[in-house]
Amino acid sequence: MTAPAHRPKRRTAHPLVTAFLRFVVCGGGVGLASSGALVLLGAHVPLVVANAVITVVGTVIATELHSRISFRTNRGGWRVHLQSGLTVAVSYVFTTGALLVLHAMQSAPSALVEQSVYLSASAVAGIGRFALLRVVVFAPATMPAGVTAVMTAGAPAPARPALAVAA
Repeated sequence: MTAPAHRPKRRTAHPLVTAFLRFVVCGGGVGLASSGALVLLGAHVPLVVANAVITVVGTVIATELHSRISFRTNRGGWRVHLQSGLTVAVSYVFTTGALLVLHAMQSAPSALVEQSVYLSASAVAGIGRFALLRVVVFAPATMPAGVTAVMTAGAPAPARPALAVAA
């Protein structure tokens, strides 16, 4: 009888890495669509107004995508959208500031330069948003380890922990 062939274990990415990749795909897709919309809308209204409108619409869409796909939660509703909106308010100030600085340095930048600045600022703001959304808005409910095990077994949570560990 021969020994079974050794099969290497398939490595899986850390859940935080996969959540970030999903966040990038969802947020990046909305960001690219927003970038194109900024060019179209910016030709008809002031740039700051166009960025505000696109930011609001993009935020609603991205929040739903992040809830369902990036962080895989069932959280929704106005509270989640308001919390996410606060993270976007900071992103809006950041991206608008970057565009205003660009226009202060160049009176008529090309669409390519303008989009490069906008997308770069959006990427930096997106990393900050991921952290806030992960830690605050879509954070998993935290319970003590002993309580989680008991709750998943269907039994009531103990009044006191059965084992105390001193550090």
